Amino acid sequence: MVLAKNPVKQLTIKLGRVIFMTTINTLFKAAATSSSTRNTLVIFAMLTVSQASIAQVTQAQIEESKKTEVWEPVPDKVEAKPGQAPSDAIVLFDGTGTDKWEDKNGDPIKWKSDAYALEVTPGTGYVHTKQSFCDVQLHLEFNTASEPEKSGQNSANSGVFLQSRYEVQILDNYTNTTYPNGQVGAVYKQHIPLVNPSRPPGEWQTYDIIFKAPIFKDDKLVSPAYITVLLNGVLVQNHIEIQGQTEWIGAPKYYPHGCLPIKLQDHGSPNRFRNIWVRPL
Repeated sequence: MVLAKNPVKQLTIKLGRVIFMTTINTLFKAAATSSSTRNTLVIFAMLTVSQASIAQVTQAQIEESKKTEVWEPVPDKVEAKPGQAPSDAIVLFDGTGTDKWEDKNGDPIKWKSDAYALEVTPGTGYVHTKQSFCDVQLHLEFNTASEPEKSGQNSANSGVFLQSRYEVQILDNYTNTTYPNGQVGAVYKQHIPLVNPSRPPGEWQTYDIIFKAPIFKDDKLVSPAYITVLLNGVLVQNHIEIQGQTEWIGAPKYYPHGCLPIKLQDHGSPNRFRNIWVRPL
């Protein structure tokens, strides 16, 4: 398509060229004695070429570019204020109560809680969300207990279980050592974390987890689970394949299931949790 010439536009272009050439001549004369002016000339020339290229875009090119524009669906608007759960998240614990949780018998949990944190009461057992989930984005903050008398797997041990089966380990590993596929940031006994960005006991830490649930058909595995984990904002698991249900003894394997609750572990240490929220994906 050929665009009709506009007299006013043509005159404006000619005037712009005159001004441009006059400016260039002046700068070239000054450049002979000033290095800073030479630098200015280079920058000016680059900007001018860029503007000239933009001015030469044709209507045909604009129409062609529209062929790859996708206008639907329009993403939902989500409020994501610093330090707060996104507006579309399900808040599991924010200090206002434990009504989103239950014990293994479906009774109210026996863990301690206040407006600040949810704390493991050792010996009372795991806690589960009342709601079941499949694919999720999960955020939680945890604070490992200071237990200098303990070591290895006994030092501030806990864990978060996606679908009540697939554990991301929680442990004090600031200076405490253990087998790497069982340390904080590990998919327990399956995947060693890429790095160890853990903090000392008593300091709050964060997990941000993206979990894609396994898919089963006719009781057979069609697609395994995948997980991405950030510990304290640092990537420690990069979309890795989960090999099956978490096992302490023996190799992991899959058992058919549907959406299931998120579970927090009581392993005998008074670890604390806060700001727990989840976004079903």
